[in-house]
Amino acid sequence: MTTRLARPLIAAALTGLLAACGAGAQTPDTATQGKITLVVKTFSEFGYEELYKQYEAAHPGITIKQESIAQLGDYLPKLQQWMASGSGAGDVVALEEGILIQFMAKPERFVNLLDHGAGSLKADFLEWKWKQALTNDGSKLVGLGTDVGAQGMCYRTDLLAKAGLPTDREKVGELWPTWDAYLATGQKFAQAKTGAHFFDSAGGIYQNILMQQGDHTYYDTSNNLVIDTNPGVKASWDQAVKMIQGGLSANLAQWSPQWNAGFKKGTFATIPCPSWMLGVIEEQAGPENAGKWDVARVPGDGAVRGGSFLAVPKQSKHQKEAAELIKFLTSPKGQIAAFKAKSNFPSSPQAIDDPAVQGFVNDYFNNAPVGKIFGASAKALKPVYLGPDNNPVGDRVGNALMAVEQGKLQPDEAWTKAVEDAKRAAK
Repeated sequence: MTTRLARPLIAAALTGLLAACGAGAQTPDTATQGKITLVVKTFSEFGYEELYKQYEAAHPGITIKQESIAQLGDYLPKLQQWMASGSGAGDVVALEEGILIQFMAKPERFVNLLDHGAGSLKADFLEWKWKQALTNDGSKLVGLGTDVGAQGMCYRTDLLAKAGLPTDREKVGELWPTWDAYLATGQKFAQAKTGAHFFDSAGGIYQNILMQQGDHTYYDTSNNLVIDTNPGVKASWDQAVKMIQGGLSANLAQWSPQWNAGFKKGTFATIPCPSWMLGVIEEQAGPENAGKWDVARVPGDGAVRGGSFLAVPKQSKHQKEAAELIKFLTSPKGQIAAFKAKSNFPSSPQAIDDPAVQGFVNDYFNNAPVGKIFGASAKALKPVYLGPDNNPVGDRVGNALMAVEQGKLQPDEAWTKAVEDAKRAAK
């Protein structure tokens, strides 16, 4: 996210980080081999641009080249191809939590970060975040955590005001302690006929409800597909369908051009927003909508949605240097800098507690104290187990839900299709 943070604040955080690492962190290999280019493959926005510049300044022999693909859905098949073929992955790859498990099945394709001193960094990460990238026997660490998708609900203050609803973030949060209350609030909003819809798409609502339903979703912890036997999945579906039937959805497929344009046009009033979504909103809504968006609590008990890791593929020709770069980027101070740059909420307890995070306000979002809002729930978050084909299965469910929104299928037909398509997608 491009929060309007004064550059001196970022510089201050980075200065401390580099002081901790020290210019002496340049390795003998780097000095003797001359210039090394480290290729970093990511998706979406990780907020590392300033960190790269600082790292290169402290390591004259290293140049960092980031190659980013906007959408995870486009990134995943390319990553799978690179890893399977043994070439193309570069030196550092980002692994989103929903795809991590499938790559954990073949840890030998990645550098074991424990061999590069990462074991001493365990206390720098939330315990469950650390364990997610650790093999069951504890012998291999595939990646180091970046952010966690702590949840909020973003809303347009001008549209809620037009509907005669509160706009103060505390009072707005009180409107929807539960998803049923969120539905009721949406019905009041719809009755006011503002010209906008209450939310963007049922897919985003569904995903947030799903992540509050227990310790697993489409797969159990033995990697058995349980989409049609886990009651939490169907309950989430039914709740989303109720909101569609209430006429609250703008029927915009997330990440589509129409969805992007909806932020700028004020097509919808609310959207569930894990912390990383703030960057997407600001980018798409543009400077003309600064101050119109704000952030309140999400309905329900909160949940984690999203979050990633950085890993070094075995195919990297500069494994040692890549591992050092990962440790730098995912250190507490590195995570603070990334949070300030793009609102990716830290997975480091030290970073979460740091005054720079706790006291951070986002002026684009009406000076919302996003550090406190997301920090209040981040430490209490409990991970939800996501199976090996979680993303392809989830895509099939999302497609079926969109068919309901567009009037192409009745809910029962769509659910049957979702289950059948999911079973075909699961390998």
